[in-house]
Amino acid sequence: MRVRKQSHGEASARKQLEDNLQDLRLLLSQAYAGFNAAVDSELVESYIYEIQSLQARYSYVLRQRKALDSAPETTAAKGQAHSRRGIQDPLPVA
Repeated sequence: MRVRKQSHGEASARKQLEDNLQDLRLLLSQAYAGFNAAVDSELVESYIYEIQSLQARYSYVLRQRKALDSAPETTAAKGQAHSRRGIQDPLPVA
């Protein structure tokens, strides 16, 4: 596995993704506990939808983290382009 240096922005994004994953694991645990304790059929159904929703969000955030881990050291690390608009930074003035 190749190790590369992370920029401050990548480290911050990775930390945020890790925090989101931890929060989602807690929410999933709570949803499963609620599902196991529920006796009303409508409440059981609501927990099923909640668990499916949380699992989908967890998968999404996990894919984002993996993409960040496998991203080549290019625009994000070098600061060459703004992420959403594709605008390149101007050349430095000497």
